[in-house]
Amino acid sequence: MKPVTVIGFLGSTLDASKFGPSRWNKWRPTVGLAMHEDLRVDRLLLIHGSQHRRLAEYVAEDVVSVSPETRVDLRVLDFRDPWNFEEVYGKLLDFARAEPFDPEAEDYLVHITTGTHVAQICLFLLTEARYLPGRLLQTQPERGTLNPAGTWNTIDLDLSRYDSIATRFAVAAQEGTSFLKSGIETRNPAFNRMIDEIERVALRSKAPILLTGPTGAGKSQLARRIYELKRLKHQIAGSFVEVNCATLKGDGAMSALFGHRKGAFTGAVADRPGLLRAADKGMLFLDEIGELGSDEQAMILRAIEDKRFLPVGSDKEAASDFQLIAGTNRDLGHAVAAGGFRDDLYARLNLWTFQLPGLAERREDIEPNIDYELDRYAQREGDRVSFNKEARQRYLAFAASPDARWPGNFRDLAASVTRMATLSPKGRIDTDCVDAEVGRLKRLWSGQRDEGDGLADLLDPTRLAELDSFDRVQLAAVVQICRRSRSLSEAGRTLFAASLARRTSANDADRLRKYLARFELDWPAVTARGPRP
Repeated sequence: MKPVTVIGFLGSTLDASKFGPSRWNKWRPTVGLAMHEDLRVDRLLLIHGSQHRRLAEYVAEDVVSVSPETRVDLRVLDFRDPWNFEEVYGKLLDFARAEPFDPEAEDYLVHITTGTHVAQICLFLLTEARYLPGRLLQTQPERGTLNPAGTWNTIDLDLSRYDSIATRFAVAAQEGTSFLKSGIETRNPAFNRMIDEIERVALRSKAPILLTGPTGAGKSQLARRIYELKRLKHQIAGSFVEVNCATLKGDGAMSALFGHRKGAFTGAVADRPGLLRAADKGMLFLDEIGELGSDEQAMILRAIEDKRFLPVGSDKEAASDFQLIAGTNRDLGHAVAAGGFRDDLYARLNLWTFQLPGLAERREDIEPNIDYELDRYAQREGDRVSFNKEARQRYLAFAASPDARWPGNFRDLAASVTRMATLSPKGRIDTDCVDAEVGRLKRLWSGQRDEGDGLADLLDPTRLAELDSFDRVQLAAVVQICRRSRSLSEAGRTLFAASLARRTSANDADRLRKYLARFELDWPAVTARGPRP
């Protein structure tokens, strides 16, 4: 059995008594907790005010005298007004967040018999919201007898039976939603409704979540915030493990994800646990999951369903109990139809799918995100920068206009704000700085359109800038052939026709698919635009 920790307030009236043998004829709730043969208390976390220190020490001595195996942990928590709900709830919330609770290793009971009525209500609210990860414990005197132990019972909260009470948690729900948005006061109604739904799903379900949307829409940041919210509510104990599947290529992909045994292949000089085991009891975020190979997809599916998988070179299965969040900028439905993604894995991921819109679809959210990026800059650099009024209005007018394409979405906006903050050494972004940045963005975006190779519609500005001229010319030629072909196989045959005669077998479609994957592209994305036969 796991050790039991009881959390409760010292009862300044109920726990008080005169010193002497007569005190054992009185029911004292906190002392009575340790007197039940059927209630084991390994640790008593007793909260009290500074003015009641002597009483707390006196009660602690009596607890230990009747239950030597109980360790009493006295905690001082002072309130200016113990009947002020806002103050009491706020300080107890801070206490709960700071306490290193571990529900995997301990059971928790929250004693709500002692303390003011306000304190008892706050303990109830914090327990229901899982800031205190335990069950409620009630004690009471036994009528008609002189039993100093009294009686006890526990309560498992089920708010579905208490509709009138559930409405009191609207503030807590709003806090969770704001947490997922990193505190940004977003204004787009559709986005806000989606975040509300994600918050409900994240706290009520352990099923996989699929986040889709263009590059730079915030999938990675949202996944981490979901993890942090669940960890805050003590629903998850392990680590957050993030994997960009586009970087997992060749034979190393299986080893990186599932681990390997020493000697499994050339270069395997030691055992490797793998990323899935690193995410045990935590969360695994597979970004760009559409880039996984078919073998890795099959293994991931089994790991999701059975929580088990086979490391490379091992004849013994490994286990990992993780929650999965997957991200992609691809249309996985089209990828399934094209044979590039397993339909059974897609069906498993598609229970909770959320499409994150790009920045151009949320222009009303540009202003609060600018403030958020300035705050991040101040945290990183230790230098607070702001706009003057005219400069702010000018930048917002451009940012919300059709001239601002934002192909890199929030990454583009973050980079733009960072540049202006860096180039404003006096701490004020003026109109000259804004005009220079607007000109820089226009040149960047118009330069991509002027290339005329069609790649600006497929790749974000950062990815395009990383391409060598040779790769850009080659990729543009491949894209044009794909758009003139009826299928992936036909395009592959056209591209690799000269070498076909020298090969005994060929899978030109797979060869072309792997080439496009190098640039985080696939057949549906390439052929969605441009001329078709």
